[in-house]
Amino acid sequence: MDSEKISQIADIMAAHGLARVRVEESDGSAVELEYAVAAPAAPVAAPAAPSFSPAPAAPAPAPAPAAAPAEPADAPADEALDMAHTTAVRAPMVGVFYAAPAPGAEPFVHVGSKVKKGETLCVIEAMKVMNEVTAEADGEVVDICVKDGDLVEYGCCLMKIY
Repeated sequence: MDSEKISQIADIMAAHGLARVRVEESDGSAVELEYAVAAPAAPVAAPAAPSFSPAPAAPAPAPAPAAAPAEPADAPADEALDMAHTTAVRAPMVGVFYAAPAPGAEPFVHVGSKVKKGETLCVIEAMKVMNEVTAEADGEVVDICVKDGDLVEYGCCLMKIY
């Protein structure tokens, strides 16, 4: 692939806010371009209760890899969840969020669903390609931060797992 074609692809990526693209030629050659994207800026004020708006949430602290998160079932029903101990599932790319595998189908997960590491949580459509987003840890879905069909940005919080 010539440098002019690569430059055109980079221009298209910049114009559409794409972080990563892979182009394969008919002869089997391929090129993959990726922009380094800065982490989203933290908002001035974070909501006290879980939100269902598509706006990016404040960055969550890095989860401790050695310890599994506590299950909410261990806490009394009247005790509030400590949202500081949740794992944020962030959008790996810009695209359209879909909660279900097909229109009218049952969503992959609901608030309260128990999930295992590697389980599909949702899909993001980017450039007519459906990209699965999987759980990074075992736990329970305690918040879904976006609605089905919402446009999401790279790094925005899709849902939280406790």
